Amino acid sequence: MPELPEVETVRRGLLPAMEGAVIERAELRRADLRWPFPPDMANRLTGARVLALRRRSKYLLADLDRGETLIVHLGMSGRMTVSGLAAPHVPGKFHFDHPALEKHDHVIFHLGNGARVTFNDPRRFGAMDLCTTATQDSHKLLAQIGPEPLGNGFDALYLAAQLAGKRTPIKAALLDQRIVAGLGNIYVCEALHRAGIHPARAAHRIGAARLERLVHEIRATLTEAIAAGGSSLRDYRQADGALGYFQHGFKVYGREGQPCQTDGCRGTVRRIVQSGRSSFYCPACQR
Repeated sequence: MPELPEVETVRRGLLPAMEGAVIERAELRRADLRWPFPPDMANRLTGARVLALRRRSKYLLADLDRGETLIVHLGMSGRMTVSGLAAPHVPGKFHFDHPALEKHDHVIFHLGNGARVTFNDPRRFGAMDLCTTATQDSHKLLAQIGPEPLGNGFDALYLAAQLAGKRTPIKAALLDQRIVAGLGNIYVCEALHRAGIHPARAAHRIGAARLERLVHEIRATLTEAIAAGGSSLRDYRQADGALGYFQHGFKVYGREGQPCQTDGCRGTVRRIVQSGRSSFYCPACQR
């Protein structure tokens, strides 16, 4: 499932086409994705201008000039792509050369600038909803989400307070969206390896200095992944259809049985299962 870097990469790819554009027509080619679409969704979107395109955790948020916000979750196989090449020397203008629609193109936004944004989702685990912009923080999908890991609200003091008394493994704690937003299995494995922390270590047994390093490595891992366009393991694509390439820089994720890449370490990457998910780590340099 796409994690924070993948969703942020998609947001940045959609930004030139969507932000400031009018949705001339919203086309729904089925009645639902993971859940039914909100009532009258196509008409509520048609004619609306996108004031801002944001990300919250793993959700894309499009604020509309009608006082509503479109919430989009990519699910396991969803992707949003832009078609219509930018016209030469005319920023924000697009040609109309769009590819033919595919079987799993379920939602299409026809924009006033000539671009087309298509939501494709073969497994239909994605979701879309509309909510009032002013009250979006209380929406059921957003209400319990913790601070953004790249924002000012996430630091070692905050994390220490959240982990105090928690006997759950540190990996499980970091995957808890109520503690920190947007982290998933891949980037938690990578950040814990960089920080030298074993994924099964009890969350409350990590000292202040190690938490400082962990916060730093979480931020660094996410920043590098965004710069690399995210990680393409199965279905994920960027908004222009290109693959991400951060997976080529994995230090532990998916590298079971291979040598640890930490300088001077002679350990071998191992895999354990935690809460039904694979955790990859080096037993020599992660304690």
